[in-house]
Amino acid sequence: MIAIVDYQMGNLRSVQQGFARAGYESLVTDDPQLLMQADKVILPGVGAFADAMEQLHQRKLVEPLQALARSGKPFLGICLGLQLMFEKSHENGIHLGLGIIPGEVVPFKNLPPDCKIPHMGWNQLEKRKDSPIFDGIASDAFFYFVHSYYVVPKHPEVVSAETDYAGHFVSMICDQNIFATQFHPEKSQQAGLQMIRNFAAIDS
Repeated sequence: MIAIVDYQMGNLRSVQQGFARAGYESLVTDDPQLLMQADKVILPGVGAFADAMEQLHQRKLVEPLQALARSGKPFLGICLGLQLMFEKSHENGIHLGLGIIPGEVVPFKNLPPDCKIPHMGWNQLEKRKDSPIFDGIASDAFFYFVHSYYVVPKHPEVVSAETDYAGHFVSMICDQNIFATQFHPEKSQQAGLQMIRNFAAIDS
């Protein structure tokens, strides 16, 4: 079973439809027991970091998600879901995250006038290390982004891809069973569908 974490923050159905287009059924749920029973878990998200963490706490999902990250089951974070995996965010103050990946979330700063915030639209990946969800995808493939903040991992070895936006930022991480993207695979046409297929095909 592929489970998508429901905490009322954004693109749940879009992610579910992306898996359906790739040929896989998935369940949208906020039930901790169902999440723990799943073979693979996706943490999507759109919106503010602090609001998302509040929703996760209200639904008593923080500890189950931390346990799932330690379980060895494939775990995919998308956009805000990537950021929530980190220890803290500087979005509108300092807010604690899930603490799954050491590091922090910071805003874009001092961008030239032609680089708008949010960073929105198509941009390329620059692969930094191999990952099973990269199979069949060109290292310079384009993916769809919408974000004003980006992650800064404490340990650079988790970085799987970077993207250039008047300087490089981390756009994808891979750490054992944990995969996470700043971009939206479900909105990224064929390359995104291939990434979804790759994640779904990983052995639990």
